[in-house]
Amino acid sequence: MDKNNYCIIMAGGTGSRFWPMSTVEHPKQFIDIFGNGESLLQSTFRRFEQVCPRENIIIVTNNIYRGLAEQQIGGLRDYQVIYEPMRRNTAPCVAYAAAIIRRLNPQANIIVSPSDHAIFDNDEFTRTILESLRVVQTHDWIITLGIKPLNPNTKYGYIQYNENNVLEGNNKLHEVITYTEKPPYDMAVQFLNSGDFLWNAGIFIWSLPTLEKAYRRYLPDVAAILDTVDLDTPYEDVEKIYSTCQPISADYGIMEKADNVHVIEADFRWSDVETWQSLYESVEKDENRNVVVGDNVFTYDVKNCIINLPSSKTVVLQGLEDYIVAGDEETVLVCKRSEEHRVFKFESDIEVRKNKQEK
Repeated sequence: MDKNNYCIIMAGGTGSRFWPMSTVEHPKQFIDIFGNGESLLQSTFRRFEQVCPRENIIIVTNNIYRGLAEQQIGGLRDYQVIYEPMRRNTAPCVAYAAAIIRRLNPQANIIVSPSDHAIFDNDEFTRTILESLRVVQTHDWIITLGIKPLNPNTKYGYIQYNENNVLEGNNKLHEVITYTEKPPYDMAVQFLNSGDFLWNAGIFIWSLPTLEKAYRRYLPDVAAILDTVDLDTPYEDVEKIYSTCQPISADYGIMEKADNVHVIEADFRWSDVETWQSLYESVEKDENRNVVVGDNVFTYDVKNCIINLPSSKTVVLQGLEDYIVAGDEETVLVCKRSEEHRVFKFESDIEVRKNKQEK
């Protein structure tokens, strides 16, 4: 395994759309959403152990999750989990981890990945990542993984690529023409109909020198992290540096502007597992088109439902169709799938009532 291969796993999100299972205190990347015995973070870490030395995988999470990552991934070295003092979106997060990697290995080739996505063909994923790493060793390119779009989803970035421009003998590797982060619906429909757009999977591969060059050119205030943070920087100093960074994603800050972005069209099935609906679309259904996670769930005349409940609970459901039934040891949500967007309101109302009761 190439000792120059490094991976940054971003694990600081709140995962609030998966309430009540996912909360601010214990978000979805630390939860076994699929009921397979692994949290999303654990699955992601295991996947990247196939392409990087274990000690070259760095997890970046928020200070409020101090200890959670270390509890879930055993045997890590001190530098392998770093804590952001505040949320500043993904660009400062990546710069922070890259600054640590820079001190460890200036020749590093780096994968940047979310912690909470699902990949359904690990062998093909590994092949694609290794091919991308091979390319960035000799090219000043940013490579992103593209997914063939299934619908005009407005929550994803869209990558327009040059179909006739096949690179490095790989008919899946193309030069990017345009990169548009989260377009409005009408534009997403046009992208889908054109046939030469891919969804951005949010996984970037680049060499450390290419990463540094991009930050210095497009995000100079964030690039300051690269020059001022090392393995021994006191946390209070990191906090001061972070407070001066604009809160911006790597997508908006770099990918939309850079002229050296290339895309590999992925041949594996992928989901960002962003909503209950995306979970439903991602996994196998039973004979009644239900997704059931939980060992003690009994269903009668239940169809097209997402059911995700702790195995410690015995639950009987009858007569439901197109519902979400999800919960933890304390709270259960029963909500129409078509009304999933109201989850934020439900959670907010409960917090307001709790606060009133505490007063």
